[in-house]
Amino acid sequence: MSEDFELDIDDLTRRMDGAMNALKTEFASLRTGRASASMLEPVMVEAYGQKTPINQVGTVNVPEPRMVTINVWDKSLVSAVEKAIMNSGLGINPQTNGTIVMLPIPELNEERRTELARVAAQYGEHARVAIRNVRRDGMDQIKKGKTDGHMSEDDQKIWESEVQDLTDTYIKNVDAALENKQGEIMQV
Repeated sequence: MSEDFELDIDDLTRRMDGAMNALKTEFASLRTGRASASMLEPVMVEAYGQKTPINQVGTVNVPEPRMVTINVWDKSLVSAVEKAIMNSGLGINPQTNGTIVMLPIPELNEERRTELARVAAQYGEHARVAIRNVRRDGMDQIKKGKTDGHMSEDDQKIWESEVQDLTDTYIKNVDAALENKQGEIMQV
């Protein structure tokens, strides 16, 4: 390969990793039929005059497959935690017992499962598009290097092949994560 042209594969990899991490975060917010502490990550509580992540006002536990509990450290924040959960769009009604807020996870019906599987597919497609955009940026850098005379046609093919292999690997990872999440959602 030519000495004049250097494509930053690490940067492309980092950006594709970012797309995968965003996908994992979006998948964590999707409620399956099972309880998970990660489903509360996007929930922010109005505490001490500012929005605070729920895991910073109490201890989040999953004592059984269909129950999440939050042991709120400050008794005055219990109602704020309840309100944040009800307004979060998770579709869960909190039950309070002193400073412990219990979240029973209801069984999902077939229609809701199908809808969640569709949402997961949309998240997967967004991740694929983000990865393809990173690929396009890499290919544009390679074409620019070629037109500027920094590499031969053989070098261009080698670089393009490397970027395409990286893209294919990440797209396979997205597809595997999506298949796994949809299986989890549809499981009764």
